[in-house]
Amino acid sequence: MKGLFTQLRTVAASVCLTLLSSVGTAKPPNVVFILTDNHGAWTLGCYGNPDIRTPNIDQLASRGMLFERAFSSNPVCSPTRATYLTGLLPSQHGLHSFLDNKYMMGPQAYYALEEFETLPEILHSEGYVCGLSGKWHLGDNINPQDGFSYWATMPRGSTSNMYEDPVILDGRVVKTPKYMTDLWTDHAVRFIEQNSEGEQPFFLYLAYNGPYCLGNLLLREAKNRHAEYYADKQLLSFPRDTVHPWQYSNLKYHNNIVSIRRVAAEISGVDDGVGTVLETLQKHGLTEDTIVVFAGDQGWMGGQNGFFGMGDHTRPMGAHDLMMQVPMIVSQPGTIKPGRTNALVSNTDFLPSLLDYMGLKHRIPSGKNQKLSGRSYADALRGKPLKWETRMVYEMEGCRCLRTENWKYVTRRFPDGPGELYDMQADPHERVNLFGQTAHAAIQQHLADRMDAFFTEYADPQYDIWNGGRSKARRHYAPKGHPDYRPLR
Repeated sequence: MKGLFTQLRTVAASVCLTLLSSVGTAKPPNVVFILTDNHGAWTLGCYGNPDIRTPNIDQLASRGMLFERAFSSNPVCSPTRATYLTGLLPSQHGLHSFLDNKYMMGPQAYYALEEFETLPEILHSEGYVCGLSGKWHLGDNINPQDGFSYWATMPRGSTSNMYEDPVILDGRVVKTPKYMTDLWTDHAVRFIEQNSEGEQPFFLYLAYNGPYCLGNLLLREAKNRHAEYYADKQLLSFPRDTVHPWQYSNLKYHNNIVSIRRVAAEISGVDDGVGTVLETLQKHGLTEDTIVVFAGDQGWMGGQNGFFGMGDHTRPMGAHDLMMQVPMIVSQPGTIKPGRTNALVSNTDFLPSLLDYMGLKHRIPSGKNQKLSGRSYADALRGKPLKWETRMVYEMEGCRCLRTENWKYVTRRFPDGPGELYDMQADPHERVNLFGQTAHAAIQQHLADRMDAFFTEYADPQYDIWNGGRSKARRHYAPKGHPDYRPLR
């Protein structure tokens, strides 16, 4: 039924576009959504990094709106990508952790967002031609989903080797024919060029599996065109610090110059791809007709506070700001006034904001099973003041966090703890845990009540882990007695 309804709406949208074209009305803007993998905002020049070369992303930022405090609501791939595409939190869309490879292909493969309206599905129904180039990690990877007619992706979510891993091209699984970051850029260019002169607008989802600051590839030196440049650089923007006692994974990469240089080279490789895409848009006269969004799926730490990686790499589960903070840049020259905003936004805000900015506010999902907690920051893109209360929610299975302007409240491994409470004005680096202290009991209770009220309003009971709900993915860290329980080493 969902597919038939989408097809009928797409036909209607195509007819409308044809009629508008016949009377000379400009077609809607194209959208290029570039999403990176395991990527902290602090690694980019436009966010203040002095060591890593990112001239193309910096140029994009200089001509668009840069969000200085964009946060992700979860620390791993499948949940964050699901949130960008649906506007829902893990306790709403059901993906609390990364989806197992068995759900990507084979007899158990299924698409994990089938019951929801997604961004590509909405845009396709509005007459957009949709193309994916890069990482999917939302299930049933061999088959194009939600209106995508161009589909170049991976058969799994993880990356072990940027030069040898399998990819899906033309419906077949093959060994990647080249450096994967360049492969996804090539397919992005091909899709743009195929649709550069068409009557329909296009939506390109360019989902790099780089820089992928994770896994044993960080124990191998970089091989891309930037490797030589970084070969003798110390890259002191990566703090060398004592390993935090909560660090559980990634111990081999801490203070490891090979790992640090590999991260830098992979980020610069992604930057090359961004530059090529921007050049392609300019070549075909599409720069002012295209909204370009550059973002990261989740944050990443490279030594700060003794942490290396994301929130799922610690025990208990991590909820540091830098595990949440992602790059977020939105550009449309001639329409979006260049600037920066300090408003704290979440990936839950992305879908309603983009649709609102595009004049598709009426298409923001609002059904019973898709009640959005996110808000629209479209006014910031229009150059208007943004009336915005600082607050965002983060969750990874049993760990939940509420972030306000002044405070961060974290509860972990419900119901056992430990908990955290930080004064974000006096202690922005989250070094002094005030949880349980009498002097702060009132604010702690206030934040706990706010968090409880939030999830009571928005969580879907079937996916509410705190109240007996389930996850569509295997639990990454399950309590003893749970079927997914695995003892810590």
